[in-house]
Amino acid sequence: MRNIFPLTFLVVVYALAAAAADGSHLTASRAGNASASRSSAPVWGLPAVPSTIIFYGGDINVNDPNAQGFANENTLLVSQANTYGAVKAPPQGMVVTTGMFGNNSGFGGFFDPADGTYDVRIGVSEGNGGTSIQSGTAAQTATPTGRDPFGLIEYTTAVNFAKPITGTPGTIYWFNETPQCTNSGDSNCSGAEFFLSNSQGANAVNGWAAVVGQLYLNSGYFGFTWTNWCDPSLGQNAEQCGLASWGLTH
Repeated sequence: MRNIFPLTFLVVVYALAAAAADGSHLTASRAGNASASRSSAPVWGLPAVPSTIIFYGGDINVNDPNAQGFANENTLLVSQANTYGAVKAPPQGMVVTTGMFGNNSGFGGFFDPADGTYDVRIGVSEGNGGTSIQSGTAAQTATPTGRDPFGLIEYTTAVNFAKPITGTPGTIYWFNETPQCTNSGDSNCSGAEFFLSNSQGANAVNGWAAVVGQLYLNSGYFGFTWTNWCDPSLGQNAEQCGLASWGLTH
């Protein structure tokens, strides 16, 4: 039976990290709260990635009480927590993607090493990770977006796949790209955490392809195996857990 420890502020993660290590509490999600501090930073629009954007779920709205961040990291503090977003290939035609990006907020911009892992899957469902069709580690770029959800700096982290992925028409794919901070010689990695932003669709590119309510958390650290972020036990409303701020490039 899961015990969910709802958060008002992300910073509580630090105080509860040790308790979360046994997987009995989820401390990785920043629950929306109207009283939380909000940023007045401008929305800068589309992410700065070095390729053509063929899909983008949209920006986070930092001034909305439903702004949310989902654990998405591999650091010395949180060893493995991956959030996957879903997109459906169009019913006709061929779509080829060569890379992906995600808008991740963090406690500091510590990316050490400067690599990110990625994983692409089909057939994901509650408790079932489906089939991975490609995964790996690649050089990662990290560019500030100009937004600071929850008072943290949001970065667009991007990687290229080892080989292009051609989407089968009408098939749903789940994508994850995870920032790393695993250098034991870097003290910053002992406190670094990253959270994938949610989205309300602002500045989306081909946003019709996003699959709402199909965000999945897979985390050995927190003790969650392919759990949908919209699972009622996680205590989030449909807007908080509906879409994530990530995309695909060609």
